[in-house]
Amino acid sequence: MPAQIRKTLTLIETTLIEGGREAPRPLKLIAAVAVLKNPWAGQGFVDDLKPQIHAVAPELGQLLTSMILDAAGGAANVEGYGKAAVVGLDGELEHANALIHTLRFGNHYRQALAAKTYLAFTSVRGGANTPVMIPLMDKNDDGRRSHYQTVHFSIPDAPAADEVVVALGASTGGRPHHRIGDRYQDLKDLGHDVANPAAV
Repeated sequence: MPAQIRKTLTLIETTLIEGGREAPRPLKLIAAVAVLKNPWAGQGFVDDLKPQIHAVAPELGQLLTSMILDAAGGAANVEGYGKAAVVGLDGELEHANALIHTLRFGNHYRQALAAKTYLAFTSVRGGANTPVMIPLMDKNDDGRRSHYQTVHFSIPDAPAADEVVVALGASTGGRPHHRIGDRYQDLKDLGHDVANPAAV
């Protein structure tokens, strides 16, 4: 069965001034959101989530990616990205994870952006108006701290107990006036190799 989507939302926040200074260029934080019926609602404990994942996740990935690209004015304008899901109180946290932690969902976005990093994520269970927080990172460089940001919003009537909110997030740049450096300089300062996998 395809996704039973109740509604979609596109949210755009544009920052023009930060820290009392004009931003070098307007920064857009974007969320593309779908509110849908939980594919496993009313079925009790389901051992095999795969059939519904295969039926629903690709549709969501394609839809939300298209919404992001429309809002950003094209893939070239997206620099940071991430994903999130909130499952309603009658669902399992595993249901939220099932829809976003599959290549059938995320690869639509990655491939559209020609991205190299993984999609940062959050997944929680909650009722209507639960805060949705989408962590972002640079689509090509996970150590570029200027692009560590969060798209933050809530939906007054979602998720219902038998629904899931699924979202993709994007930024058109890094934080205005970012000035904390990146992890590579920290590694050098600490005497580590830049490729040190144990470094934070």
